[in-house]
Amino acid sequence: MADRDFDLFVIGAGSGGVRASRFSAQRGARVAVAEDRDLGGTCVNVGCVPKKLFVYASHFRDELADMTAGYGWSVEGVGFDWPTLRDNKTREIERLNGIYAGLLEDAGVTHVPGRATLVDAHTVEVEGRRYTAENILVATGSWPTVPEIPGAELAVTSNELFHLDALPGRILIVGGGYIAVEFACIFHGLGVDVTQLYRGPLFLRGFDEDVRRHLADQIRGRGIDLRFDTNVTSIEKRGAGIRATLTDGSTLDADRILFATGRHPKTAGLGLERVGVELASDGAIRVDAYSRTNVPSIWAIGDVTNRINLTPVAIHEGVCLAETLFGKGPRSPDHEFVPAAVFSQPPVGTVGLTEEEARDRYGEIDVYRSTFRALKHTLTRSHERTMMKLVVDRASDRVVGLHMVGPEAGEITQGFAVAIKAGATKADFDATLGIHPTAAEEFVTMRTPVGG
Repeated sequence: MADRDFDLFVIGAGSGGVRASRFSAQRGARVAVAEDRDLGGTCVNVGCVPKKLFVYASHFRDELADMTAGYGWSVEGVGFDWPTLRDNKTREIERLNGIYAGLLEDAGVTHVPGRATLVDAHTVEVEGRRYTAENILVATGSWPTVPEIPGAELAVTSNELFHLDALPGRILIVGGGYIAVEFACIFHGLGVDVTQLYRGPLFLRGFDEDVRRHLADQIRGRGIDLRFDTNVTSIEKRGAGIRATLTDGSTLDADRILFATGRHPKTAGLGLERVGVELASDGAIRVDAYSRTNVPSIWAIGDVTNRINLTPVAIHEGVCLAETLFGKGPRSPDHEFVPAAVFSQPPVGTVGLTEEEARDRYGEIDVYRSTFRALKHTLTRSHERTMMKLVVDRASDRVVGLHMVGPEAGEITQGFAVAIKAGATKADFDATLGIHPTAAEEFVTMRTPVGG
């Protein structure tokens, strides 16, 4: 390897790329990472982190309503200032960018600013300069997909939402994935008139059916105009706003239109085809169980492989890659029982198999489900209801799926994910005492199956 500039050259300094770079360097490798945008990738800059900050801001209106309706508080003169939230968010992201730069520097990783492209199986080019490496890792992530319809350029994607000059009075959100759902709830919580459209019969495809239906009911109950089997066919400028024509021929006027219609692997223009790296039909890089492409010296992790597109998964894949190349031996990422959350209002937490997936895999299953009004809301006017669900393989008694829609669902699910990953059975759940009064105790007190 000494005749090459680096042992590992990483293209993309998002969560996965940074983790792979740092861990490889800590194992003695000579590592460089190229990035043509801000350090930290989608998650830090236009994804998980700023989105969660916006989620926190959007919760306040409901909390205030609950406290004044049932808990004796009286508050006057409350207002919301969008520029304050936006600019404070930006300062925090800039701070995190600096932390990422420091992490790379402290680990001894060479940061190469600019867009990197592949020249051959061991060479990349950045801003006209070429670098050689024994191994090349592609970790360029994904990018928002915008449908090809007339007037699409008038809409924005999640990338631009974090930098809007002003908060819109009305927003139309097109899409049914978690990004669309989360932003619909965020903007509604900030006082925006929200309409969400999804072309299919029910949003959040891939999630448990009970979760999808329950969340749809809760979102509609909050006042979001949620429409299924509906899409946008064209967009036009209309005075100071925008008008969308829908598939049924009707029109909707809004101040902003967000396309949250999916993301695609960011592989175009990298030179992958030139060096013979095999791509899937959606542009994702095909890799084996160890994140290696069909070209032995080229590897890929994260969203660009379109396996499980979550930040912790990309980080995990980066750690495994570093261990495989420079550690004690090959280590493949573990994609079983990966917990996830949707930061909707109310939020969703999930780990393991959906009821449908469990039936396909195990045949005979037991399903436990509980829907209830949280203690907090017994004193408020809120009609919000929490839903919890366990899916159990009948033969082994193992809990193979856990799903929740309700306050703090992500926090609660993270804890139970440890038990499910460890192979906990329904008997283990039953033998665990609950913490009273909490919502989480419901998961250890459900005794009667609702279906099998």
